[in-house]
Amino acid sequence: MEAANRLRKNEDFRKVYKEGNSIANKLLILYIKKNAFDYNRAGFTVSKKVGKSVIRSKVKRRMRESYRLNDSKLLQGYDLVFVARQGCNEATFQEIESALLHLIGKKKLLKK
Repeated sequence: MEAANRLRKNEDFRKVYKEGNSIANKLLILYIKKNAFDYNRAGFTVSKKVGKSVIRSKVKRRMRESYRLNDSKLLQGYDLVFVARQGCNEATFQEIESALLHLIGKKKLLKK
C-alpha cells in the first residue's frame, strides 16, 4: 500500500468517524466515507484495550497486510478506517483477513 493511500492525519480520521457510516463484526469495526479521489485511503487503529504495544503492533501489521492483499478487489473512491476490537489480540492472520473481507462485502465494496 502506498503512503499516499493511507489516512494519517487526526482530522481525516475524525472526519470519517463523524460523517461516515460504520459496520462491525466480532473482530473489527469499519468506518467508511466517500472521498473526492479516484483511489481508496485506509487507516488502522488499535486501542490500548487490545493489549500492550507489541500486541497492538502485531494486530495493526496483520490488518494492514490483509488490506494490502485485497485492495485491488475493492471499488475505489472511499476513506476506510478499520478499528480492532479486543478479540483481535488472539486472532490469526486468516481470521483478521476474513473479518476484513466480511465487512467490505457487507458494504458492497467488492468488485464484481
